[in-house]
Amino acid sequence: MANWVYPLGAAAQGKWDISIGTSDSSLEVEGWAHTGLKVATLAAGGAVELAAAAEERIVVPLNGSFVGTVDGQEYPLAGRDSVFSGPSDVLYTGTGKAVKITSADGGRVAVATAPAKASYPTRLITAAETPVELRGAGNCSRQVHNFGTPAALEADRFIVCEVLTPAGNWSSYPPHKHDEEKDGETNLEEIYYFETRVTPGAPQRPGADDAIGYQRVYASDERPIDVSAEVRTGDVVLVPYGWHGPAMAAPGYDMYYLNVMAGPGPVRAWLISDDPHHGWIRQTWEGQDLDPRLPFGQ
Repeated sequence: MANWVYPLGAAAQGKWDISIGTSDSSLEVEGWAHTGLKVATLAAGGAVELAAAAEERIVVPLNGSFVGTVDGQEYPLAGRDSVFSGPSDVLYTGTGKAVKITSADGGRVAVATAPAKASYPTRLITAAETPVELRGAGNCSRQVHNFGTPAALEADRFIVCEVLTPAGNWSSYPPHKHDEEKDGETNLEEIYYFETRVTPGAPQRPGADDAIGYQRVYASDERPIDVSAEVRTGDVVLVPYGWHGPAMAAPGYDMYYLNVMAGPGPVRAWLISDDPHHGWIRQTWEGQDLDPRLPFGQ
């Protein structure tokens, strides 16, 4: 079975902390074809560059501010203190475009990618323009930044968003799948890139800063997959197919993940099927309040 879990450092390449599934990635993952991710940590004055390729890209500041340069035009990305500070400006570069990313003060930046053919214009989506969705209820409450979804961004193949989950809550729940092209479902592989933190205001003691979460992926048909991963900042879980969820924020630790989805089907849409054993959970949200710790960044 292919490796679907990459702890921080396991998919590093050159200046990149993570390089998976991109046009220039040296890491080959068997059966992985439709999505990619790169993450870099830049020192003050640092830069990374990506050559023009037949893939679309979206630049997502994780912490710090950046400038993305495409076709000689600079796009300032205001950024944020951390992924838990609310949405950031992001930059969609389109296809066949070289991009340079610089940072005056340093920070960490992600680039989501997908092989693509159709060309769409380069676009800056500001934090103020980013649709923020508060999804679920009770201990299934989470916050979604939908900057790269079909309703918010004109693109060829990928769907990109961020999800923030308060400590102790379950996200990507009930378990669901999107691994077939059929009525009500699209075939999309998916990347989860994680960051975690100790919940602000939690009691502190030396050594008690190992912020953890958990991710579950399991088989929906005859194709084998069985992932129960403990995740931390910088870890990546790939979902080629199968039921996935929950993504669990352990008590005491907030969880963030960046999702990158794309597939071979004709329609760019996130259409899912719930695991029939657990889909009934959605009905229990009726009448429950949203977690009062949301939204993050307010």
